[in-house]
Amino acid sequence: MARRYDTNDATDRVTGLREAASAVRRGELVVLPTDTVYGIGADAFSSEAVADLLDAKGRGRNMPTPVLIGSPNTLHGLVTDFSELAWELVDAFWPGALTLVARHQPSLQWDLGDTRGTVAVRMPLHPVAIELLTEVGPMAVSSANLTGHPAPEDCDAAQEMLGDSVSVYLDGGPTPGNVPSSIVDVTREVPLLLRAGALSADELRKVVPDLEVAN
Repeated sequence: MARRYDTNDATDRVTGLREAASAVRRGELVVLPTDTVYGIGADAFSSEAVADLLDAKGRGRNMPTPVLIGSPNTLHGLVTDFSELAWELVDAFWPGALTLVARHQPSLQWDLGDTRGTVAVRMPLHPVAIELLTEVGPMAVSSANLTGHPAPEDCDAAQEMLGDSVSVYLDGGPTPGNVPSSIVDVTREVPLLLRAGALSADELRKVVPDLEVAN
């Protein structure tokens, strides 16, 4: 039976974050608010938990799960060949709605799907998300919807779709909007905008003037 906590209530927030952290450590799924839409998350280093996340969404391994982190410093243990331009994007837009696709450390024991040696990583601008990520470490997080359905902007919509496949729901109220993060590939010499979302190419070019845009 899924448990739900109102993170706008001080007591419920403490209990909910504690229960969510415990659930993640047990390899279970949680739903959390972010600065874009609600996400469904699991321990990034538990292959079984990530597989359960994909199953809950009805999503295949060909669409790997992004990773959310609670601090830019966490990147040092996750990625390799991270350029100065990539760090400049981090400095300018994190925490926020920018996802960076980077090469992950080859020594990492995780299975996020068919990633071809890369990871899509982001630090969200949401206090509840950051608090949970700081407590449990990197989480595999995808939008908390069934594949093919709209990404949820409130906890009710997420719970209606995912039900008891999730152990803990953290209800932070409506999210600011359903505009997804922008995705930039920083594995190349010149960063490539794969998806324009909350951040436009013009905004990103203030930091990376040579930014290319995918067709």
